[in-house]
Amino acid sequence: MSPIRTTLRRAGLVAALTTAGVLAAAGAAFAHVTVHPETYAKGATDGVLTFRVPNEEDTASTTKVQVFLPTDHPVLGVLVTPQEGWTAQVTTTKLKTPVKTDDGTITEAVSEITWTGGRIRHGQYQDFNVAFGQLPDDTDQLSFKTLQTYSDGNVVRWIEEEKKGAEEPENPAPVLTLTAEDAETGSDGASDSASGSASSSSSSSAPAVAADSTSSSDSTARGLGIAGLVVGVLGLAAAGYALARGRGSRSE
Repeated sequence: MSPIRTTLRRAGLVAALTTAGVLAAAGAAFAHVTVHPETYAKGATDGVLTFRVPNEEDTASTTKVQVFLPTDHPVLGVLVTPQEGWTAQVTTTKLKTPVKTDDGTITEAVSEITWTGGRIRHGQYQDFNVAFGQLPDDTDQLSFKTLQTYSDGNVVRWIEEEKKGAEEPENPAPVLTLTAEDAETGSDGASDSASGSASSSSSSSAPAVAADSTSSSDSTARGLGIAGLVVGVLGLAAAGYALARGRGSRSE
């Protein structure tokens, strides 16, 4: 094989491998279990949290999902939306520190929700909707550790918490960021926003919630895809340059 053909093959191989690596990294990012929306106002009332669970295995289906709710900063008034094909089991725990509300003192809260009976196959995801009565107002974020069990017995533990300044962990737990109330809207504004999310189980507002939660992911995917294509083009350009140099040297 001539040196020119060897150079072309190597350049093409590098470009292909680099592009594949970029796209693989994009796919890995979307395999995480996430919670949507990603932010809510502190103390928000009457809203919905959606836990999105994608299947990251090629040869097995997800058959069980366990979401653990924090009890040090409890989510009050939790209700599970019926999910076709899935059975939800809700576990409550007595709180170490009761929470005082306008409706009285709360001494117990949901600590775990387990869904079983359904299947999430390769290339698919499932949204699990959880309604809440009130979010805590004494913390900046809530971490929902999650266990994802596959039909082959493998269990992925989405329990690692991100640290500022550090790289994203391999199996991060879904995190909900809690923000300060808007000075203009106050708690009513937070309630109105949450109430809009609460109707996500209806056909009219579900697409809007899905669009909001995936817009940033779509932008990231497009960016990574474009980066991969640029790398491929650069590789082909390098190959063309090598070919031109080889021909010039041979003609001399």
